[in-house]
Amino acid sequence: MQYFERTITGIDGSEARFIGYVIDNSDEVDANRRRPAVLVIPGGGYAMTSDREAEPIALKFVGAGYHAFVLRYSCSPSRYPVALCEAAEAMRQIRDHADEWHVDPDRVATIGFSAGGHLAANLATTVGDDDLAAHGYDADAVRPNALMLAYPVVTSGPLAHRGSFDNLLGPERKDDAAWLDKLSVEKHVDAHMPPVFVWHTVTDNAVPVENTLMLIGACKAAGVSVEAHLFPEGWHGLALGTMETAWNADPAAVFPCIQIWPKLACDWLERTFAAGHADECCASD
Repeated sequence: MQYFERTITGIDGSEARFIGYVIDNSDEVDANRRRPAVLVIPGGGYAMTSDREAEPIALKFVGAGYHAFVLRYSCSPSRYPVALCEAAEAMRQIRDHADEWHVDPDRVATIGFSAGGHLAANLATTVGDDDLAAHGYDADAVRPNALMLAYPVVTSGPLAHRGSFDNLLGPERKDDAAWLDKLSVEKHVDAHMPPVFVWHTVTDNAVPVENTLMLIGACKAAGVSVEAHLFPEGWHGLALGTMETAWNADPAAVFPCIQIWPKLACDWLERTFAAGHADECCASD
């Protein structure tokens, strides 16, 4: 496997980290195999990017036969659309290097966690297309083919995770109704949105589960395929729900009921991409 790190320079001069986990081909199997890929976008309220939602997630998908990439995007004091442009650049690099990295450019998914889910969803909608075009990106060329979300920040309304929008917009825009409306994902789901997989816990203590329910309703109204899983218990930010990704290695942060989600996501990707990985999907812990 190839492991590499690259720097993506943000439009404000900040630096994002783009990390690749590229599976080697084998002459014994198929020297020319092209695999689907997953871009992992960690959460952190647009204040940071979580380690727990970065490499451990990438390795789950690598174990299932997917190339994986992680974007550690620029956070506060960087403001919208810095992170969006960095996500677009990460997608551009994956597709531009498809031959070198043996990626199928038509089977590239994103998975975003919490605020990273908000970023991934914005990349998948058309709301930021003009902002991307202003910085040299063809929005359709960098849109993912499938979108996976874990306990995502969706709405900027009364049930918003307010800190995420404060960090994303900054003090000058955080109370601006037009900006909040623009960045409220459920208001901008349309036919351009790729198929969606989303999971959340009903007892999420930071990003209310209603964020995901609003997204489901918006997808249904727009005719966008959506598979959703709601689990009965669990804090916010659980990642894999195991000791591997538990906050401060705290056993109280382990929730077995959600540990099935990687397999559910891989099964969904296999069906969505018709990738033929049904027998090698992520195994639950």
